[in-house]
Amino acid sequence: MAAGTGAQEAGPDEAVPGSAVQNPYAERRSLVLDGHKVRYWFYDVDRSPKPLLVLVHGFRGDHHGLQLLADRLRSRYHVVVPDLPGFGRSERFPDRRHDVTGYAEFLRRFVEALTDGTVHDGGARRGIVVLGHSFGSVVAAHFAAAHPSMVERLVLVNPICEPALEGGQALLSRLTAGYYRLGRVLPQQLGRRLLSSWLVTDAMSSVLTASEDPRVRGYVRHQHRAYFSSFADRDVLLEAYESSVSHTVAEVAMQLTMPTLLVVGAQDPLGSVAAQRRMASWVPRHRLEVLEGVGHLIHYEAPGRTAELVHEFLTSPAPEPVELHEQLPAADLASPNTTQFTGLQRIVRRGRRR
Repeated sequence: MAAGTGAQEAGPDEAVPGSAVQNPYAERRSLVLDGHKVRYWFYDVDRSPKPLLVLVHGFRGDHHGLQLLADRLRSRYHVVVPDLPGFGRSERFPDRRHDVTGYAEFLRRFVEALTDGTVHDGGARRGIVVLGHSFGSVVAAHFAAAHPSMVERLVLVNPICEPALEGGQALLSRLTAGYYRLGRVLPQQLGRRLLSSWLVTDAMSSVLTASEDPRVRGYVRHQHRAYFSSFADRDVLLEAYESSVSHTVAEVAMQLTMPTLLVVGAQDPLGSVAAQRRMASWVPRHRLEVLEGVGHLIHYEAPGRTAELVHEFLTSPAPEPVELHEQLPAADLASPNTTQFTGLQRIVRRGRRR
């Protein structure tokens, strides 16, 4: 296991973006799963018993994208943010595709290793919360549907509710797929340069950000320029992209039996509010929160509001089950120091709130 001191940047909705703040408790750690090294970051203020939150970042990202949320939640929870295999500082899978199925299985193995086997498939629920953003919401949802006993509560931020290859985003998605395929077949240096182009990441930042605040937009642009090209190789990037536009949370929505919070941006170009409400109606025990003036990057545009919604949800009684009423697409069936995670507290306690 490796550990070190990380750094945290101030959040756009509480401080001036980009102002560096030392974060002595954001420790970089690592473990080896099935022959590949996984890097993850542990956010905390002390080692007292607290519930565990595992945060799953989106396509092309790494742990940096969820730092603002992690920083705002770590006084109340143990917060762990891994770099998904093939991105950031985690090694790629040696023997499987970088798709929803591969990442959902990774998440199962990661949580089991992280908790030293305390949380495992088929076991009693022990206070695990999983939060996923964008493509990470698809991975988190498929993991929770396949292994419900490992997830006490689920949080989906900007969940993917509609297939990207259908509807209003179909043309853009197909053009983007062509971009990733071209980057894959070009000579390596040229292809890597194309896939890492700031022109592309800046355009992506502009489309996905709803805020008109130049500080927020500048912060998002800086984050994407700094971290959106930390992929292992071009095969990883193409595999993950093709999976990200082929799968949704909706595929497994009816199988999400645990209390589930969905936080969506009213101006999210990747999923209308109407489509999000429709998908939410398929989740038996859900709570839906719509944030006005926010696009697909809630974790950058409104981390403070989102963190408070998450904490309120985790410390409140579970939503009552709703009657499911609409047709749903078929589901796709397709060792570190862990002592602080082996005696986890449950999320909700009777008679008191944290």
